[in-house]
Amino acid sequence: MLKEFKEFALKGSLLDIAVGFVMGAAFKSVVTSFTAGIVSPLIGLIFQTDLKDLKWIAREGVPDADGKIIGQVDVLYGAFITTIIDFIIVAFVMFLIVKAVNKMKRKEEEAPAPAPAGPSQEELLVEIRDLLAKK
Repeated sequence: MLKEFKEFALKGSLLDIAVGFVMGAAFKSVVTSFTAGIVSPLIGLIFQTDLKDLKWIAREGVPDADGKIIGQVDVLYGAFITTIIDFIIVAFVMFLIVKAVNKMKRKEEEAPAPAPAGPSQEELLVEIRDLLAKK
């Protein structure tokens, strides 16, 4: 069973998937940083607040003795919009990568097949011998 697992784990396609997964996770953090540090503040200029801080207060809370608000229900639509922007950026870049890979594969497929090689000297000699033997 260990041998079968080793064969499975060391297959090229599985390793490719693992590398792609790690790269995707790293890329996701770059996109999240881009969205949080650049996109959200620029969009936030329109709303005069950070995009992630946009929320709808569904129910007002009441302050307790320490001044903390208890029982407030917030709908954090700004954080949701930020996540949607992250997703769109990641999806678009993945689309571009898949498109580029498919284009490269098409070029490989369209490459003309090499001309069929003629018979070797041995094959020609065998054919001549067979023809002489018939006479």
